[in-house]
Amino acid sequence: MTAALIALLLPLFTALCLLLLRSRSGVLVIVTSLLTLLAAAWSLYDVTVNGPQWLELGDWPPPLAIRFQLQPITALLLVFSAMIHLLVAVYAAGSQHSKTRYTDFWPLSCLLQGSLNALWLSGDLFNWYVTLELLGLAAVALVALSGRKAYGPALNYLLLSLGASLVYLLGVALAYGRYGVLDISLLGAMTEADTTTRIAWWLMTLGLMLKAALWPFHLWLPRAHASAPTAVSALLSALVVKGPLFILWRLWSEGAPTELAVEAGPVLAVAGIAALILGGWSALRTPWLKSLVAYSTVAQLGYALMALGLLMYWQLPALDAALWLFVLAHGLAKASMFLAAGELQASLGSKRVSALRGTTETMPVAMFAFAVAGGSLIGLPPSGGFLAKWLLLEPMFETVNHWPWVVGILLGTLISAGYVFRVVALAFDRADPVPPDFSPDRFAHWLALLPALVVWGLALISEPLIHWLTGVPL
Repeated sequence: MTAALIALLLPLFTALCLLLLRSRSGVLVIVTSLLTLLAAAWSLYDVTVNGPQWLELGDWPPPLAIRFQLQPITALLLVFSAMIHLLVAVYAAGSQHSKTRYTDFWPLSCLLQGSLNALWLSGDLFNWYVTLELLGLAAVALVALSGRKAYGPALNYLLLSLGASLVYLLGVALAYGRYGVLDISLLGAMTEADTTTRIAWWLMTLGLMLKAALWPFHLWLPRAHASAPTAVSALLSALVVKGPLFILWRLWSEGAPTELAVEAGPVLAVAGIAALILGGWSALRTPWLKSLVAYSTVAQLGYALMALGLLMYWQLPALDAALWLFVLAHGLAKASMFLAAGELQASLGSKRVSALRGTTETMPVAMFAFAVAGGSLIGLPPSGGFLAKWLLLEPMFETVNHWPWVVGILLGTLISAGYVFRVVALAFDRADPVPPDFSPDRFAHWLALLPALVVWGLALISEPLIHWLTGVPL
């Protein structure tokens, strides 16, 4: 547990130092991210060898204690978030097109990382509320770094996030009034499928779906992600929207009575299919490159929401692996796509998809990164996206009654292929004349390619990873 606490405290301490010293040192944040990654990796090793661990803050006994919990999936998410933060920090410090190099991006990104790590480790409904607020405020401030053009989307994000927090907090108050505890592990043994519990769980679910931009509560996401600086867009799409999804997963898989979970599962699964189709359709239609990538986030989160809904409905532990493989594969692919899209826009001087003609000749590495990451979103084998989709489809092959879910996944896959190949086809078209100030940053292009290669490299460790996520020994 010590290593996990180090991974939590390091970015928070760095953010405080940067604010007090009024420093905007990207090197310090890179070093912090590297040390955080090492601490997270050690916590992953520790929990693998010694099993789950708990820390009661303030030495209070349950149910008064606020407990941090280190579980295998928690440790994996600590490693994943530290890896993405390190990648984005190197990009923000090294890219010639980065607009965050001498801004408040550095203390805010550290605060974002610390808040997210606290969220992963928490297991208390109110503690999750606190970490969600810290995470949301840091994310809104990061979006606003783009200047005046981003103030509207940032304000919209802030207001909707605060509204979501109030709805979530009302659900927490009802749950506490009904059971007298907030620890999710204790609630799991006490909850009953009565009216109060139903209202409380659905209120918390609605608040979390709005914060995670899960369909149909996604309207704030495309404008916020498209307006933010490139480094911020990568963090928002790869990591920030995953925090509320993690809470949603624990809320229904650990805290809800089985009867209530089975009842609510199909609703979330249908919302996931709607996200795949409608989010993908919006990505197909938009003329703006970063908006296309942002709408694809709405669509791809539909897979995770569908996996969660079917996990609740069928009560199949194997779908846990599908859900978290989607999270990992999506986070890596989106970090790559947003970094590549930001570099393409900055080099070409245009935000339009139509400006990408001929970029396989002028910026082959950046376009290759976009295409490779897009292949995982489509689910091409042997990418991480394919592995997650296969795990989701496997239980559906057992009976013909599951064909509507298969059709929904197929439609989502076809639409994903449509918006990815829309960009790739233009890139192979005849090149437009490059602008006079055309100056691609080759280092940033290779950096954007790195997470795309990692998401395809998941195939090399697919068997042990799946067994580890499902808790089944090799």
